[in-house]
Amino acid sequence: MLILHVADIHIGVENYSTIDPETGLSTRLLDFLKSFDEFVEYAIVNKADLILLCGDMYKSRNPTQTHQREFAKRISKLSNNNIPVVLVVGNHDVPHVLERASALEIFGTLDVPNIYIGDSIQTHLIDTPKGSIQIITLPWIRRSGFLSREDTRDLTPNEINQAIQERLSNMIKIETNKLDPTIPAILAGHVTVSGAKTSSEQLMTLGRDYLLLTSDIALPELDYIALGHIHKHQILNKNPYIVYSGSLERVDFGEENDIKGFCAIEINPSNNIGNRVTNFEFIPTNARKFVTININISDDDENPNNTIISSINKFNIKDSIVKINIESPKNLKEIIRESEIRTSLKEAHYIASISTIINSNHSNRLGLTYSSNMNPNEYLKKYFQSKNFDKNKIDTLMKYASELIENEKE
Repeated sequence: MLILHVADIHIGVENYSTIDPETGLSTRLLDFLKSFDEFVEYAIVNKADLILLCGDMYKSRNPTQTHQREFAKRISKLSNNNIPVVLVVGNHDVPHVLERASALEIFGTLDVPNIYIGDSIQTHLIDTPKGSIQIITLPWIRRSGFLSREDTRDLTPNEINQAIQERLSNMIKIETNKLDPTIPAILAGHVTVSGAKTSSEQLMTLGRDYLLLTSDIALPELDYIALGHIHKHQILNKNPYIVYSGSLERVDFGEENDIKGFCAIEINPSNNIGNRVTNFEFIPTNARKFVTININISDDDENPNNTIISSINKFNIKDSIVKINIESPKNLKEIIRESEIRTSLKEAHYIASISTIINSNHSNRLGLTYSSNMNPNEYLKKYFQSKNFDKNKIDTLMKYASELIENEKE
């Protein structure tokens, strides 16, 4: 039984983009759709038995009609190929107002075949070409809809998160206790699990999340735990597997070094619990590259523009989103020509920024860098260290140097 696990599609991210002349759509929207198409094509070609989409199909809680159309096209294609698809509601899929429908509910309303909506903590028994499977869905929990005002009265934010964690843990155990041990079982959720690593720019959005412990979900009744919400692919546990698939496409420079893709899991339903996962593979997508180039200009550089362009040429920037950070002495900043830099970046897909900051450090003829707030002793010690003197020799030289400096002051 081939199961594909993917998350954080984020249709609607349009930062660092231009308008595509052929379609009139954002080039970044096309990036995200292209990566999603790679996934859909893999599922169809490899005859996937089940797909788990673990939350955040859209960037916005109120996706545009265009975004909904493009997502529906691809879900319909999977449905028409008789591939069951579980759509777990993520935090970007949940409307702000409790009574409003999420953008995913339309699939249930229209009774689209082979589509299962995970908008509550419940167990779905799904028939696949290779047999039945049990999927416990764990959607993103909205505090206001999960805990009453009475429950949260006089509680701090941390205490509210603790209350959510305890209640979720109990609800998950109730569901797992109802599972049929003779049928494979998977938990598919959109949640933050303690110990997971995030990309740097994601930390700002995850700081107030409630957390589940690994022990809350690493339950022996489960064969695999498929997670979404954190964009960085990672395996938190292997018995059973607890996996963040990560996102299909890079959102920003915080994800520059992340590998993007989805997970393919082979399960043998005839094996006993604990031995049903027979193969796990991460499938990378051809996600748009982000490239940061840091360039340092020395104060004796006779042609800083050549230095900058030479540094840029060392990177493969073709079709990439590029950010240039230049550190320059004040006396050279005025002769740096941005027009020349932009010309050298013509193969990039998009120039995010070209920034120049003044470097207060200076270089001397010995090639050492020092700061204006360093005292003579610190500078001298740095020089000795650059000569690879051993510690005892440095200490001896510094002792005599300190005496000479003090004598000079007198």
